[in-house]
Amino acid sequence: MKRTSTIVEHLKRIQMIELLAQGKRLDGRGLTDYRELKIEVGLIKKANGSAMVKLGNTQVIAGIKVEVDEPFSDMPDKGLFICNAEVLPTASAYAEPGPPDEDAIELARVVDRGIRESEMIALDKLVLISGKKVYAVFADVSVLNTDGNLFDATSYAVVSALLTTRIPKYEVKDDKLVKTEDTIPLPINTIPVSVTMARIGDSIIVDPVSEEEMCMEARVTISTDDQGRICAIQKGNPGTFTLEQLNNAVSIAIDKGNEIRALIKSICMQAQVG
Repeated sequence: MKRTSTIVEHLKRIQMIELLAQGKRLDGRGLTDYRELKIEVGLIKKANGSAMVKLGNTQVIAGIKVEVDEPFSDMPDKGLFICNAEVLPTASAYAEPGPPDEDAIELARVVDRGIRESEMIALDKLVLISGKKVYAVFADVSVLNTDGNLFDATSYAVVSALLTTRIPKYEVKDDKLVKTEDTIPLPINTIPVSVTMARIGDSIIVDPVSEEEMCMEARVTISTDDQGRICAIQKGNPGTFTLEQLNNAVSIAIDKGNEIRALIKSICMQAQVG
């Protein structure tokens, strides 16, 4: 997914910096404006939960599979959550077939961290038999099309899928699990929302597209929970942020996080009612 810098891209960066100094972007958005965000849930019928996100031209689909497994030895009284991501070869001219590359691995880790550190899933409520059997929640993400900001698109897809996930209900009889015909919702504590920003020159922009990502010096993804608390921060690229820029990014992440959280909550609640 990496591209080599060219003279054309260098000239475009100069043009971009000049526009940003005027508070404008190449696609007409303001510096803190997101592209149109569309979320559909329940598309994968065989999954316990699923969601597809379109953020501008970036498109991601996430499926949730819940199984019974053994807990980690150092967390005998907590369920499991594991996130994996892949960029399909057809998603970008720069994506290659084969095992997930370092970008896909970073994508999965950043999304996983935002969800895990926010304690979105009440993992302590996923224990079936203490120390022996727990629910294991697997989130598998496929990137269908790339046009920048995979971190947020992927995070919104996984979070929406988790919010609409239903898991099989088990009863414990004689220290054995008996699966019932009922399902229950995944126990949720909070709704984390990530906001990804890029620094180009002295400007901080939200939701960068591919062209802007090619010109950015630094990137930061900040995840917040329902209370506006920061649960995870991930910096990318070799460039730096000043303290003032970082404080500004935090304020933007809280404000935009509230807006996007309201949208996610509305869509998922409608799906559950329907």
